[in-house]
Amino acid sequence: MGIIRSSFSFILGTVCGIYIAQNYDVPNIKKVAHTALFTAKVIEEKYRKPKKRDDDD
Repeated sequence: MGIIRSSFSFILGTVCGIYIAQNYDVPNIKKVAHTALFTAKVIEEKYRKPKKRDDDD
């Protein structure tokens, strides 16, 4: 009975996750993460300090 007791929360979480994924509109995490990283990259490039250039050639 030890293996059932120790894996009960994992099994319950898996069953609940399957139920939620089938019955509700769950967003695609990979797509959300990609969009967030792209937005962060655009903001970082917009507010980046300009590089110093040595014009003493």
